Amino acid sequence: MVEEQTDLSKREEMDFDVVIVGAGPAGLSAAIRLKQLDGDLNVVVLEKGSEVGAHILSGAVLDPVGLDALIPDWKDKGAPITTQVEQDRFLILGPAGSLRIPNFLMPPLMNNHGNYICSMGNVCRWMAEQAESLGVEIFPAMACSELVYGDEGQVDGVVAGEFGIGRNGKPGPNYEPGMVLKGKYVLLSEGARGSLAKQVIAKYGLDEECDVPKFGLGLKEIWQVKPEHHKLGQVTHTMGWPLGLKSGGGSFMYHLEDNQVYVGYIVDLNYKNPHLSPYMEFQRWKHHPEIAEVLEGGKRIAYGARVVTKGGYQSIPKTVFPGGALLGCSAGLVNLPRIKGNHNAMLSGMAAAEAAVAAIKERRSGDELSAYDEALRTGPIGKDLKPVRNVAPLTSKLGPLGGLIFGGFDMWVATLIRWNPFGTLSHGKSDAEATGKAKDYPKIEYPKPDGVLSFDRLTNVSFSATNHEEEQRCHLKLADESIPIQENLPIYDEPAQLYCPAGVYEVIEDESTGVSRFQINGQNCLHCKTCDIKDPAQNITWITPEGGGGPNYPNM
Repeated sequence: MVEEQTDLSKREEMDFDVVIVGAGPAGLSAAIRLKQLDGDLNVVVLEKGSEVGAHILSGAVLDPVGLDALIPDWKDKGAPITTQVEQDRFLILGPAGSLRIPNFLMPPLMNNHGNYICSMGNVCRWMAEQAESLGVEIFPAMACSELVYGDEGQVDGVVAGEFGIGRNGKPGPNYEPGMVLKGKYVLLSEGARGSLAKQVIAKYGLDEECDVPKFGLGLKEIWQVKPEHHKLGQVTHTMGWPLGLKSGGGSFMYHLEDNQVYVGYIVDLNYKNPHLSPYMEFQRWKHHPEIAEVLEGGKRIAYGARVVTKGGYQSIPKTVFPGGALLGCSAGLVNLPRIKGNHNAMLSGMAAAEAAVAAIKERRSGDELSAYDEALRTGPIGKDLKPVRNVAPLTSKLGPLGGLIFGGFDMWVATLIRWNPFGTLSHGKSDAEATGKAKDYPKIEYPKPDGVLSFDRLTNVSFSATNHEEEQRCHLKLADESIPIQENLPIYDEPAQLYCPAGVYEVIEDESTGVSRFQINGQNCLHCKTCDIKDPAQNITWITPEGGGGPNYPNM
């Protein structure tokens, strides 16, 4: 739902050629490319995190194709990308053992040779330095709370830097109205399920001709492990236990420098059993012998969570609207079987920048950058996503094992003769609609975290350095406050209690009256956006909190 535009008359106004929302790989690539093409352009990047990289969470094994195109001499310029993949493993896990799938059976596009294990947070910090050296202005801790529209209905800019709205939703004693930053074009690179991107998709009907968006919840920890357990450059992906072969998802374990290991789990949000807890599946997975032997004697040093897009080619909405464009994960450009999206994010930022520069040279503004949408679908991004477009729907319909077999077949044929035998399959239901009724599924008894390999949610949230100003308004909005208790609780056992990876949502029963109430602990929020996606009633809307709030990831 698009919120009504507030009174802008009391806000200071700044004009730019291009306004970019989000300092991730897509937004920073756009900023760099804009200045490479025309150094006289005024370009600003607005980042809601306390610093660039604070809200970046990714695996990540980086395909450098995007960076090679953007900054060919990135190695000479000191990019924090040094650990090449040395060993690639794919395992099917059972409760106590594993089966390794031979690499030669995997389609060539799954090969990680030539890719790098890295922290995308640190890569973005470095990219911000490159952008600033070209004259790009970057404002961290500047959350964009709303869009500004022009007389013709086009996106004209954003409101950024609004502070001091109290819990009652009204300006408090320290209220700062923020600024209006206007641009000839506004590029939205907020990541998956961005709040402004969600608004423009609805306002302009950008999703009218595409399939439903699909998502997974990615949970990640950084571990410092014993030197004897560390294998620099090793990449391991798994499927199977503990989720089994009915719910989609899988894990990653990446060995990078300094005896650090990235461990993570992605749970597809189209799971049916409302009793399932993605967070606890992740914690349970770490007790598998294949994983535990690496982590034994080590220590967890960071935790975070974020949704990832998995709809692929058929779920990409129209990426342009009057006055702007959607970049990166805001458009859903992750290659699901490769578990990679950063390269496409960078390529999309470059393509959007090139379209914007061409338009500005023609003295255009506020219209649709149709050349960008065309380049995205027919260029390297489309060619990357189109051959793998059936993996997600096949996994949803047939389960992970069926998805592996038939999705692998579909990818192999597409690789060999550039034709997908299954055509283009539909995803069907949205992730919210996929949620089943509690009475139809068994409750899951999860083992209590041992505090050594597995941890409770609130303890882990403390390792994300998450913080929100206590007196600000809650940024998790209920359309109908009665739904959680009156509908979601009796029908679905209120799954928000379990799908949230930060313990934001609780159902609390008054012992004296037996009456339950729904509590939102917004200060714990990791900005993962799961609630905005998975709530069966689609009753929760995530809006941006004050700038600087949320997680402060160090090396994610």
